[in-house]
Amino acid sequence: MDNAEHLPLQGVRVLELGTLLAGPFTGRLLADFGAEVIKVEPPGKSDPMRNWGKKKNGVGLWWPIQSRNKKSITLNLREEAGQRVLKDLVKESDIIIENFRPGTMEKWGLSYERLSEINPKMIMVRTSGFGQTGPYNKRAGFGSVAEAMGGLRHVTGFPDRPPSRIGISIGDTLAALFATIGCLTALHERERSGEGQVVDTAIYEAVFSVMESTIPDYLLTGYVRERMGNILPGVAPSNIYLTKDETFIVIGANSDGVFMRLCEAMGEPELADDEKYSTHDARAKHMKELDLRIEDWTKSLTAEESLALLETHGVPSGMIYSAKDIVEDPHYKEREMIVPVEHPELGEFPMPGVVPKLSRTPGKIHKPGAVKMGMDNETVFKDILGMTSEEMEELKGNNII
Repeated sequence: MDNAEHLPLQGVRVLELGTLLAGPFTGRLLADFGAEVIKVEPPGKSDPMRNWGKKKNGVGLWWPIQSRNKKSITLNLREEAGQRVLKDLVKESDIIIENFRPGTMEKWGLSYERLSEINPKMIMVRTSGFGQTGPYNKRAGFGSVAEAMGGLRHVTGFPDRPPSRIGISIGDTLAALFATIGCLTALHERERSGEGQVVDTAIYEAVFSVMESTIPDYLLTGYVRERMGNILPGVAPSNIYLTKDETFIVIGANSDGVFMRLCEAMGEPELADDEKYSTHDARAKHMKELDLRIEDWTKSLTAEESLALLETHGVPSGMIYSAKDIVEDPHYKEREMIVPVEHPELGEFPMPGVVPKLSRTPGKIHKPGAVKMGMDNETVFKDILGMTSEEMEELKGNNII
């Protein structure tokens, strides 16, 4: 496998059939750790992600990240000839990733049942808005809708304003993370059973899964968590605070021990013993008053001065970083979280680093997403399937590749 001799997923072959975000992000995560991910696009109709986001010299800046480390082939899965080729690839692969609307793969004759007959070890990772079963399963379901129906939008924003969204596609990303966990779990289980299975990830469920105690809060106490702006209900102090130089910083000091250290940093150690602030519940009850006292202190110092004091006293705190701040931060550099990768059209391209970091077999970024669709057709179809040039020409002539 290309450049993956020592990567932990070396030897695992993945067919990525999905588009845009959730499915391809799963493929990216697997590819970062050495899986041979083969990105499949229909001929003449690219993944829309190629053109999303800001552009430089006409090149989309999201695609090189989302499809890094992957091979690119074209294949028309709507035609029987293309379906036959995919089935041949299934025989030689371990995992299929798809994020079409449920029923699409079945319509093409590519259901898990059909494909598992060809390769009983095949793991099919299926991501959709509402999952493969249930009354909503056939609905179109983008991440934005799943964020809303999973409960996240209801608690995001300020109480005097409409529900807001987070500034990234968090629903799709969460779904991809859960899909990856499911995929690796199924891969590990296959070592014992020798059999594949379906990993069914619903985006709304991925969102709902991180919604903490909102359901027992409601069912057991009648409390419905609402939008609270920059705070969490019952957790104090944990907020943003304005400094002397008109900069906001974040301070999280809601446990008793950390709050005591915050009081020492503020020069008011006696606050930690004040009955209004000495316990978690007391601080929650007097949250607004406490936040004002803390901000009176931060306003007397610059951001740099206050953060230095907080760091000295071991209080979790930090700036609210923009992309500019991230690029200039030495910790990001030391941790290799911005990795330069050579792009054939843009030169040195800054990539977000691989997460998590493995001590002995860390992941690696060795190339950006393929600039042209089907760049690896010959490698995949000839080397893996043993196709001849004549067979490939015939498929090309019939608009299959």
